[in-house]
Amino acid sequence: MTIFNIISLFGGLALFLYGMRIMGDGLKQGSSGVLKKALEKVTNNQFFGFLLGLVVTALIQSSTATVVLTSGLVGAGIITLHQSIGIIIGANLGTTITGQIIRLLDLNADAAFWLRFLQPSTLAPMAAIIGILLIMAFKFKNSDLLGTVAVGFGILFTGLMNMTAAVAPLSESTAFANLFISLSDRPVLGYLAGALAAFAIQSSSATIGILQALTVTGKLTFASVYAIIVGIYLGDCVTTGIVCSIGASPDAKRTGIIHILYGIGKSALALIGVTILHKLGFLDAIWDARITSGGIANTHTIFNLAAALILLPVCGIFEKIGRSIVKDEVKKETETDRVLASLTPALFTSPELALKAVGNALEYMNSVAEQNVGRSFDVIREYDEKLVETIKAYEDDLDIMADHISDYLVQLSTHVSPGGETNRLNYYIKCVSEFERIGDLAQNVSENATTKHERNARFTDGAYEELTVLREATMEVLKRTSAAFREQSLEEAEHIEPVEEVIDDLIAALRSNHFIRLANGECSIYTGYIFLDMLTNFERVSDQCANIGIHTIALFLPEAAESEHEYVHRLHHGEDETFNRLYEMYREQFYNKIKVLKKQSA
Repeated sequence: MTIFNIISLFGGLALFLYGMRIMGDGLKQGSSGVLKKALEKVTNNQFFGFLLGLVVTALIQSSTATVVLTSGLVGAGIITLHQSIGIIIGANLGTTITGQIIRLLDLNADAAFWLRFLQPSTLAPMAAIIGILLIMAFKFKNSDLLGTVAVGFGILFTGLMNMTAAVAPLSESTAFANLFISLSDRPVLGYLAGALAAFAIQSSSATIGILQALTVTGKLTFASVYAIIVGIYLGDCVTTGIVCSIGASPDAKRTGIIHILYGIGKSALALIGVTILHKLGFLDAIWDARITSGGIANTHTIFNLAAALILLPVCGIFEKIGRSIVKDEVKKETETDRVLASLTPALFTSPELALKAVGNALEYMNSVAEQNVGRSFDVIREYDEKLVETIKAYEDDLDIMADHISDYLVQLSTHVSPGGETNRLNYYIKCVSEFERIGDLAQNVSENATTKHERNARFTDGAYEELTVLREATMEVLKRTSAAFREQSLEEAEHIEPVEEVIDDLIAALRSNHFIRLANGECSIYTGYIFLDMLTNFERVSDQCANIGIHTIALFLPEAAESEHEYVHRLHHGEDETFNRLYEMYREQFYNKIKVLKKQSA
C-alpha cells in the first residue's frame, strides 16, 4: 500500500464524512417542524421515546446529533431526563441504518441488468445528478432540500468507493492479514482500537463505514472485527457525553452520562453474549469465516437491537446512576437562570426547537416587563423601598436576558432556512429590544416615584384619579401585547394600535388638566415636572407595545410587512374599519372616564 493509496483513503474518508454531514443537515432542515411536534409529545412511555429516537436518527443519520439535541431539550425543560432515556436508546439503534445502506457494496450486478442501478458505482453519480437538477433546474417547495440530501448521498458513496479502492491492495498484504488474525485472540486490543477510532473520527457510522470498506480485502473475519465494533460504541458515546457536558445544566450533563452508561452496558452485553455463544459453539460457522460489508452491518444492528430489548425495560437504573454522578448545583437557581440555561446551542441542530426556546424566554421577559410596569404604578401611589428594589432587580434581569437572547439569535441565524423560520427569527430580534425598553421605562417611572418621595412632593387627588384611568388603559395594552406575542395572534395584535392611540389622547388630556391645576396653584412646578415625566414614560410604554403589535401583524399581512410605517399611517387616517371600530370602543371605555372626572372637578 503506497502513499497514494493512503491519500486516497483519507480523501475518501473526507468525502464520506462531508456527504454524511450535508445529507444529515438537509434531512434535519426538512424535518425540523415535524421533529419539533414529535419531541413535544414525548411522554413518560419509554417505548414511545425509543421509537422516536430510532426514527429521528434514521432520518438525520447521526446518533450524536440526536443525543446532543435531546440533551438540549432536557436543558431547555422541554422534556425531562427520564423521558430522554428511551430516545437515547432508540438513537443508538437508528444509527445502524447507515451501515445497512453501505452494504449495497455487496450487490452482485452480474445477475440482472437492473441491479447495476443499485451498485454504488451507479448509485453515487445518479444521486449527484438528481440532486444538482433539483437544486438548479427545479424551483418547487423543498426542491433545494431534496437536492442537498441527494447530493450528500452521492458524495457519501463516492467517498466510500474511494476508501474501498484505496484499501484494495491490502488484500495482498500478509502483514495486514496477520494483524486481523492476531485480533481474533486479543479482543481487548480490538475493543480499544474501535473505541479510539470512533473517538478520533467522532462518528460511529463513519468508523463502521471504514470497517465495511476494509472487507474488500477479504482478510476480515467475525472473530477479528466483533470487538472493534463493540469498541466503537464506547468511543462514540464518550464524544457525545463530552459535547453534552459543555456549559450545560445538571440534567443536560446527566443526559450525556446516561449515554455513556448505556454505551458501556451495551458493550458489556455484546462481549459477554459473544463469549458465551462462542463457548457453546453457536458461532463456529461464522467465527473464522470471511465477513462481508453486509455481515458487519448485520452484526452492528443485532448488537444494538439486542441491547435495546434487554436494557430498555431497566433503563431507570441509568437515570439513578446519572443523578448520583452529577449532583444538583448548590446555588439556588432563579427563574431567570433557568430561562437563560434553556437557550442552549445544542438546539441549533433543530432551529424550530431553538426558536421555541427563544419564544418561551421572550414570553418570560414580556411577563417581567409587564409586571414591572404594574409595580411602577404602585410606587407612584404609595412609595415602598422594597418594591423599588424589586423593580430594579427585575430590570437588571431584563437587561441580562436581552443581551443573552440577542446573542443567541445571532448565533441561531446561521442555522435557519429562508421562509417561515427566518421570519420568526427576525420577529424575535425586533421584539427583544421592545420588551427590554418597556422594562427601562418602568424603571424610569420608579425613579420618578423615588424623587417624588425624597422631595416630599404630593400629587392632587385629581391627578391620582387620572393616573388610575391611565393605569387601566396601559395594563390593557400590555395584556393585548402579551396575548398577541404568546399566541402569534392577528386578532389580538389588531387591538394594540387602537388602545395606544387612546392612551395618546388620555395623556394629552392629562397634560392639559395638569396645566390647569398648575395655573390654579393646586400643585408646584417641581411636582408638575415629575408628573409630566411620568406621563412621557407611560406614553412610550404604549409606543413599544404598538411596535410589537405591528411586528406581529406583519407576520400575517403583506402590506404591513412591506412597510410598517405606511401601514400605521393608513390606520391613523381612518382607512381601516377594524381600527376605527376598536378605537371608538377603547375611547368610550377609557377617555370618557377622564371627561367625567373633569366635569366632577369643575
